[in-house]
Amino acid sequence: MRKPPVFSTSALASPSIPAPGEGKRGPDGYVGYLLRQAAAAYRLRMERALADLGVTPPQFSVLTMLVAYPGLSGADLARLSLLTPQTVSLIVANLERSAAIERRAHPTHGRVRVIEVTTAGRALLERCKERVRATEKSLLEGLPPDEEQVIRRWLVKIAQEEAAGPGDGEPAPD
Repeated sequence: MRKPPVFSTSALASPSIPAPGEGKRGPDGYVGYLLRQAAAAYRLRMERALADLGVTPPQFSVLTMLVAYPGLSGADLARLSLLTPQTVSLIVANLERSAAIERRAHPTHGRVRVIEVTTAGRALLERCKERVRATEKSLLEGLPPDEEQVIRRWLVKIAQEEAAGPGDGEPAPD
């Protein structure tokens, strides 16, 4: 009977993983990967900034959209917050439990429930916004305003193109 092969631990060791900014995690990496890497880093910063307020980044997004666009349906709230309807449903339930929002019957459509941000919810959102502004300020530190505007326009362009519908991946003819 043959003995199974023996592997040395050095042969099984993973290659070293480059730090952010190095190799494919740096300027030579795919733009999509770099966006995802930056989004993950931003989310961690947001989680840390909001943690002691008991608010998650998705809850902050939902509160922000509810104040900015009163009268949203759950589906619209999910689309605007970039969350699934199921996630929004859980967030709304948690925000209602914490008295940050209230759900009331629609004045004319009895089965429709309107979500309203309470006074306490608005105060909480203002404290969150202070933290988010500070987080974004540190993120943009050292970036000239004109470069920040270029980045903002580019990010908006990506979102607008996706909202307009999927293309075939080919550049438009000249």
